[in-house]
Formats: sequence, C-alpha cells, structure tokens
Amino acid sequence: MNDEKLKNQLGSNIATFRKRSGMTQAALAEKINFSDKAVSKWERGESVPDILTVMELAQLFDVTVDELLKDHNALPDNVGKVEQVMGKAVEKTLKRKANKRIIAQLSSILVWFVALLVFVILSSVGLKNSWLAFIFAFPVNCIVLLSLRSAWRDFRSNRWLITGIMWGSLLSIYACLWIFGGWNVWKLFLLGIPGQAAIVLSFRMFRKTGSKEEQNDG
Repeated sequence: MNDEKLKNQLGSNIATFRKRSGMTQAALAEKINFSDKAVSKWERGESVPDILTVMELAQLFDVTVDELLKDHNALPDNVGKVEQVMGKAVEKTLKRKANKRIIAQLSSILVWFVALLVFVILSSVGLKNSWLAFIFAFPVNCIVLLSLRSAWRDFRSNRWLITGIMWGSLLSIYACLWIFGGWNVWKLFLLGIPGQAAIVLSFRMFRKTGSKEEQNDG
C-alpha cells in the first residue's frame, strides 16, 4: 500500500468519525488545537497528523487507534496486511520521536554540565558570584532547545521556549547590573510585559497555520 492510499484512508476515517461525533471541522480543530484548514487537508488526504495527534483523535472519537487507521472497506483477508503496514509506520514514528527526545535531553544536560563546570572553576579560584553561571544557563538551554525543535520542524513548544529566553535574559541582565554595578533596576522586568503580550498574540495568530502543517507533512 502506497503513502497516498494510506493518507486517503486515514483522512476518510477522520471524516467519518468526526461526522459520527457530530462535529464540524472547525469544532474538531479547536479541540485539538489545530486549524480547520489542517483538518480539511487530513480529510482530503493531502497531509497526515503525527502519531501523537492520531492517538488524541482516537481518544476524542472514543475509538482505538487501529480503528482510526484501518481500511474498513478492506476484505477480511487484507485487513491484517493493512494493519501491519500501519503498525510499522506508527512504530517508526514513535522511534523517531523518542530519539529526538533523547537528543533534546542530552543537549540540556550538556548545557547545565557546562554551567556547573564554569561554577566549579570560578568558585575554585575565589571569584565571587560564580553562581551566575546557572542563571545564564537557563536562557542558553532554551535557545538550544528552540534551535533543535526548529530544525526538526516541531514548533509546538516554541512559545514557552521563547518566553523562557526572554525572561531568562532579563533576569541575567538584571543580576549582572545589580551585582557588578549596584543598580537595582527592577523596572527592567517591565519590558517583559509587552514582550510576553507580543509572544502570546503572535503564536495565537500563527499556531494553527503553515508551520504545524509542514511538520505533519514530514
């Protein structure tokens, strides 16, 4: 079975179970935090949701993942083959996601290890305020994770990572000004208010469009 047939099969099942549940494409999209355009593309077989979204859809429709994936029009002798192909695709997707998760975790560990190393070296030579290494490590860790997820075309956590970068950077600047300059410029954090508002509004505008669908096409 080729990829196009698999896409059409899954899309047809999504449409069938959606209608059976009495939901419009817009209503389904809102429940799973996607756009109605994305749902429409799935149902037309132009793209497919990732395996985590497939599991979420199955739970929402109160069916098993197998029921959502299988060809309900297939002859009994062919059902096993179809489910086997789907099972391999699901297994491959889960393995790929697990590998990415491990890479992200190892990258975070490396960032904090470097911060710990800097802290140990600076504190060993008698430099004060070596603990600042851990404050700087937080936005750096967010930057590393943001870079990895963007390279993988996984944009679901970008809002929180960008938020972490912004507040972590403000905290780092504040700590440096306070410790090395004696300036208690707490008003610096007020800059985070419009910054946070901009982040929220930006992702509310774009969270349900192109980037997420490009991820699903991959």
